[in-house]
Amino acid sequence: MVYVIETIKNSHCDQREAISHKNCFEKNKIILKLKNLKYLIMKRIIMLAFLAVFSLLACKDNAVSRVKKENLESAKKRDANMKGAPIVKFDRLVHNFGTVDEGDVVETIFKVTNVGESNLIISKAKASCGCTVPTWPKGAIKPNETAEIGVKFNTSGKKNKQSKTITLTTNTEKGRETVTISGMVTPKK
Repeated sequence: MVYVIETIKNSHCDQREAISHKNCFEKNKIILKLKNLKYLIMKRIIMLAFLAVFSLLACKDNAVSRVKKENLESAKKRDANMKGAPIVKFDRLVHNFGTVDEGDVVETIFKVTNVGESNLIISKAKASCGCTVPTWPKGAIKPNETAEIGVKFNTSGKKNKQSKTITLTTNTEKGRETVTISGMVTPKK
């Protein structure tokens, strides 16, 4: 009710007109709504200006000034003493299991050799499909050593030409290595 009285006092109509005529009253309500809208718009503009100034001040320091020289020197020494990254060499990248019947479980082994200068670690092996299950060595593969990556493929529910990729997460330069199995599955009759 405070707003209504205020609009009558600040009205473009005189008080008798405001009380007796609905049009004048409605006009004052609209003016009040416009004033509230202007207030909200100004409030948002001020908030946006505050955020803009704050973000500019927060980014004043550059990242280079925050780097400690001692940490930089120790990183340079560490990198100079570090041996080369491990390098993976597979006996083959693709295994074709030929033609098999639907429902068969086929298996193969990929031999992986570390031809790099530091230990190779395979932290994860993931197949492109749940029907394919890889196994991998959980320990480090030392330089010039060979290990086995086992792959089982369950052909149940699979028909015709099949191709599945096994992705190995490693500590090599690329970070990921892949091998593939493929073949033809004869559907059940």
